[in-house]
Amino acid sequence: MDFRIMGFDSPIFNNLHQMMDISEDAEKSFNIPSRTYVRDAKAMAATPADVKEYPKSYVFVVDMPGLKSGDIKVQVEDDNVLLISGERKREEEKEGAKYVRMERRVGKFMRKFVLPENANTGAISAACQDGVLTVTVQKLPPPEPKKPKTIEVKIA
Repeated sequence: MDFRIMGFDSPIFNNLHQMMDISEDAEKSFNIPSRTYVRDAKAMAATPADVKEYPKSYVFVVDMPGLKSGDIKVQVEDDNVLLISGERKREEEKEGAKYVRMERRVGKFMRKFVLPENANTGAISAACQDGVLTVTVQKLPPPEPKKPKTIEVKIA
């Protein structure tokens, strides 16, 4: 808002006008995503996964061609978030060779899954075979129904 248009051309109103402009610029800069957020979002978008539910477990299947088990990390955060992450590194260039085309993705990858309440985070297994990572999370047994409590009635 320009106060000069309304006939207020004093230094106080000019300072107020500048302060309002600065606050709008500051607000815009706070809405810009951080580099870390952008990197993590790209890593998550580039890592497709299938999730299956079985009677006794949940199974997460992620394609990871060309990765060794040391390049993959499976963790549980905050007691209920399954985090699958790692990094695919570029092959070392051999002398005299140059890329004609590069289509395979390199860099960090990551996926996060919020586990349901009945997931047993103490019973998680992970196996990578033929470029496919399979993470199995066992389910907790269903809680037993509460039995009614019988209270003896005394006659006085």
